[in-house]
Amino acid sequence: MPLFSSSSSSSSSSSSTTPPPPKASPDGAFEAPNRTARSACWTARDAFFACLDAHGIVDSIGHKEDAERCCGAEEKGLRRDCASSWVTYFKQRRVMEFKRKQTLEKLAAEGARPMPEGMGPPRLESGR
Repeated sequence: MPLFSSSSSSSSSSSSTTPPPPKASPDGAFEAPNRTARSACWTARDAFFACLDAHGIVDSIGHKEDAERCCGAEEKGLRRDCASSWVTYFKQRRVMEFKRKQTLEKLAAEGARPMPEGMGPPRLESGR
C-alpha cells in the first residue's frame, strides 16, 4: 500500500510502481499517512535493509550502483511504499547508526567508560 494512497484507489491503467499523489486536505495541506501506510513503509524498509545486510552494503547512497544491482527490487518497494523524504531519511540514518556503533565500539576498545549518572548535560523535563 503506498504511503499516500487514496481509499478509493481503483487504478485502471496506472503503473503499479507509481503511487498516486497525496490527497490534499480542505486547507490545502497534504494528509499524513495512516497507520496502515506507515506499517507498509516500515515493512519495505526492513526488507531493503535485510537485503543490504545480506550483501554487506551499509551506505546505499554512497554505493548506489551496488545497492541497485543487489537490492533493486527491495529499493523499488521502499520507494513505492514510502514518501521520498522518508526514503532519504532511512538511508542516511542507517549510515549514521553504523558510524555511531563503530565509534562506541572503538571507544570501548580503548577503555572508555560511560559517564556516571548526573555528570552529563542537564536533561529537560518532559512537557517543556
